[in-house]
Amino acid sequence: MNAYIFPGQGAQFTGMGLDLYEKSALAQELFEKANDILGFHITDIMFEGSAEDLKETKVTQPAIFLHSVILAKTLGDKFKPDMVAGHSLGEFSALVANGALSFEDGLKLVSQRALAMQRACELTPSTMAAVLGLEDAIVEDICAKTEGIVVAANYNCPGQLVISGEVDAINRACEALKEAGARRALVLPVGGAFHSPLMEPAREELAAAIENTPFSKPNCPIYQNVTASAVINENDIKANLISQLTAPVRWTQSVQQMITDGAVLFTEVGPGNVLQGLVKKINREAQTAAATFTPNS
Repeated sequence: MNAYIFPGQGAQFTGMGLDLYEKSALAQELFEKANDILGFHITDIMFEGSAEDLKETKVTQPAIFLHSVILAKTLGDKFKPDMVAGHSLGEFSALVANGALSFEDGLKLVSQRALAMQRACELTPSTMAAVLGLEDAIVEDICAKTEGIVVAANYNCPGQLVISGEVDAINRACEALKEAGARRALVLPVGGAFHSPLMEPAREELAAAIENTPFSKPNCPIYQNVTASAVINENDIKANLISQLTAPVRWTQSVQQMITDGAVLFTEVGPGNVLQGLVKKINREAQTAAATFTPNS
């Protein structure tokens, strides 16, 4: 079975999507439509902007979404997913790819999500840190015992977990994690505590937008971050999408479940190859590939 997976924030790079724009009339049309919907020329930033320009949350999230979704659409009949999943933001790309959301509605939600998260980040000094070389249960236990708000946020692969919370609490937790034997506990250059209780204001804001957006029955199941299980019901998809901002990304568990349910090949759709690397670390036997657009000759 073919699983298609969609990356989240951090996969962006200068020049992303330019080849699609230049080689595909469909891609060009969708990129221009995106410029109109967003009210600014995101294509200029994606194709020519600096790494610093691309780092802005209001740009990063729509940029990665657009690269992934437009690439999937240019694949045409070759794009035949039996199941999909996305890492954090990538879940929105996956939902457009499996027909649950329209391109336009998906982009509007991603833009609203980015702005809501930006606002939530400005309320409390907060950040995230990558923890390497410890079992999940030990990391969870140390987070629970640390003073302040700090939680496990991204279960990326065995031995790689990202924690999220208040700056002081993250620093305290990192010290305790190193003492407990972590190979690394490294604060990440992110603007806030994604997938933690500190995203509650953003969750409330996004909940209203999601409730007012029409969702269709998807053409294949999505393995959502919150449940790490196959979801096909539109109302369940919406509820999980709303919970996602304050709940952890269960990527390890999602990939394991997809393999249990028959996934053989994982194709990453979008910028970078981070997810292919994580899939290999979760299960060495899994086959991975990158989606590539080849113009009809």
